[in-house]
Amino acid sequence: MKFKWLLPFLGCALLFISSPSTSFAQEGSWKVLAPTPTPRTEVGVVNLNEKIYVIGGFTPDGIAEKVEVYDPASGEWSEAAPLPRALHHVAVVAVNGKIYVIGGFATGMWSPVNTVYAYDPQSNAWTEKAPMPTERGALAAGVIDGKIHAVGGALKKFLRLKNTGAHEVYDPATDTWTEAADIPTPRDHLTVSVLGGKLYALGGRIDVDFGNNLDLNEAYDPATGQWQTLAPLPTKRSGITSQAVNGKIFVFGGEATEGTFDKNEAYDPATNTWQTYKPMPNPCHGLGSALVNGSIHLITGGPNPGGGGSQYHQVFTPF
Repeated sequence: MKFKWLLPFLGCALLFISSPSTSFAQEGSWKVLAPTPTPRTEVGVVNLNEKIYVIGGFTPDGIAEKVEVYDPASGEWSEAAPLPRALHHVAVVAVNGKIYVIGGFATGMWSPVNTVYAYDPQSNAWTEKAPMPTERGALAAGVIDGKIHAVGGALKKFLRLKNTGAHEVYDPATDTWTEAADIPTPRDHLTVSVLGGKLYALGGRIDVDFGNNLDLNEAYDPATGQWQTLAPLPTKRSGITSQAVNGKIFVFGGEATEGTFDKNEAYDPATNTWQTYKPMPNPCHGLGSALVNGSIHLITGGPNPGGGGSQYHQVFTPF
């Protein structure tokens, strides 16, 4: 739904897709922290210097350029310099002490952009960098050997949002982009994690339609320049987030036509298998995540399919 931020933001909850109480093979532990300052969804979230930055997204007031910062050591929130423009569905990573915000959509008309903004915490300022070759939003990105791999997403074709398989690599040291092998299955609203020097692209949807979710698990090896298809995600879903910790990739949340997900499923590349862990306290989609000291912080997200936002701050410790 291209205008989902216009829907009631904190309306009555709809159905969600629950993990059966007996289905999870592993436990882990959850805690719910105090609400985030601003209700949001489709945000960018990243850990920089053990602080969690929450960037852009939809809010009750529309699309945000606001940047809020959480300090897990003190439990306090603060604000950083806002993005140069309001964006949603961005890709966000941290490299060499800076945050990079790549692509996304501008305006409620979901206009894809190719901008790259770098944030320096020392100066509390943003700098515009070389643009990404392919303008797109709802993409995903990961860092391998100091370079940012931006994959998938959606761009405008004949006034409609359609998928791109673009896989473009940004080198912050030279402020340049190069092309790499396209992702085998073009998709958007996917998640990416890096583990063992490989890029894992998980889940997502076709042409921004959460009625057409995917269970794909495709991995890119920069040493060979090739993609490999691996054991699929147990639950088809999109609007998800993931984090790699202790040799596993944990995938959280998502949405489908029938509801939002509380799913917490983990992939082990060593065995090419999945395990189901204790579900999220609050199901949602369009959330972001950051790994801090072995715990995964899940920030905001929409509790209902296609619209709304929240102030959720849920923390999962796997082991």
